[in-house]
Amino acid sequence: MKTKQQRIENEQKGIMDSITRRDFLKVSGAVTLVALGGGQLLNIPEVVAARPGPTTRNSLYIPPIVSPSGLTLTEAPATVNVGGGTMASVWAYNNSLPGPTIIASQGSTASINLVNGLSQETITHWHGMIVDGLNDGHPKYAIPPGGTKNYNFAINQRAALNWYHPHTHMLTNEQVAMGLAGAFIVTDNEESALGLPSGNYQVPLVVRDASFDAAYNMVYRSGGGDTPMVNGTLNPYLEVDTARYRFRVLSGAQNRIFGLALSNGAPFTLIGNDGGLLETSVPGLTQIDLAPAERADIIIDFRGLPVGSSIMLKDLRTGWDLLEFRVTRTVTDTGTTPTALSTITKLSNPVRTRVFNFEGMSRINGQVYDINRIDFQVPFGETELWRFTTKGAAPHPVHIHGASFQIQSRTGGRGQLFPWEQGWKDTVLLDDGETVEILIRFDQFRSVGGDGKGLYLIHCHRLEHEDNGMISNFEVV
Repeated sequence: MKTKQQRIENEQKGIMDSITRRDFLKVSGAVTLVALGGGQLLNIPEVVAARPGPTTRNSLYIPPIVSPSGLTLTEAPATVNVGGGTMASVWAYNNSLPGPTIIASQGSTASINLVNGLSQETITHWHGMIVDGLNDGHPKYAIPPGGTKNYNFAINQRAALNWYHPHTHMLTNEQVAMGLAGAFIVTDNEESALGLPSGNYQVPLVVRDASFDAAYNMVYRSGGGDTPMVNGTLNPYLEVDTARYRFRVLSGAQNRIFGLALSNGAPFTLIGNDGGLLETSVPGLTQIDLAPAERADIIIDFRGLPVGSSIMLKDLRTGWDLLEFRVTRTVTDTGTTPTALSTITKLSNPVRTRVFNFEGMSRINGQVYDINRIDFQVPFGETELWRFTTKGAAPHPVHIHGASFQIQSRTGGRGQLFPWEQGWKDTVLLDDGETVEILIRFDQFRSVGGDGKGLYLIHCHRLEHEDNGMISNFEVV
């Protein structure tokens, strides 16, 4: 395993830019993604070939639920059950893979103490949470082994599935790959009034690829994982009733892009994504794709299935069976999924345009990341159009800290927007040859000046690309 200094030297020498695309990208394939009856070819190369997982089915792990008020999160090596009594050595938050599910209501306050039980420095970022730069988890605030950091921030955003994970300079990929991630759910009154499935009928699903040695101990491989996991479980199943379920799906993958579908071709209903509820529900979807860090909030209806039957949640790109749903009990569910969900104010009339060229596997606008450099400043409260481009390289899921955005257009490549790209987003997939335009406005927090205070980030969320240098600092002024 490379030391941090070796990684820094590699970054400075631009070694990653000299690796050929053919050598770096090991597997190429295509999957037809169907939305509302329309087909679309998505040709996205992966970096590690998939291997078959174990054949024994294991009960899906559901992480414990915690409040962010007075919470201590410890990042440390742990030994966890990854299914059927198979114990694996991983890195985890509070000995849970994935970490505990944090649930907080709009208007509450988070007070979280991070403890570093690793042998390397670390910092935790609250992905999708709109917080000030001092609490965002910028890598300049990394704490050493044995160190602690206190986070205190108000939760003033709409209901959504967010998540948390390390954001350590040149170590993010390794730390996430080893298991450090968890869900952070915000609730609000608008969502609660809709009568959506709740309690045992609302299940968070953290879908990822992982790598293991022969004994199924988790290992870090830079190209991504070759084995699927859902909620830290190998080959999982979930027992369900004849009812509607709300699945809040997060792609916690390093690099892989998932194409999700049910094995029987049944449709499901999309109700939300990264930034929370859509304006209206989208029934009739049979496939959806999720790049690293993207989320999808979906309703699956099991009411038409007999007890004893089962269906699979599959990844169309690899053919993986991700999660088996076993229908085990008959219940009465007379509910319906509402059409109208939320009101979203559309951004408009941008005052300026910024262009971001994502180049190779390590550069934005020709620059490799410098943790001490401020790359640009954004005026507080002004709507801007940001244009993302890439050509001749692997796809890039682009993530922005400090604000959500609205996707306006995609030209080249796939050439269209998809139902799961409506509403508020914090991550958007930029495929080879595409140009994607978004509208964004930073209107909650200003930067507060030097030494990393108030800094935000834009970066590729293929974490290897991020660690290679495809990341930029900016301030809101």
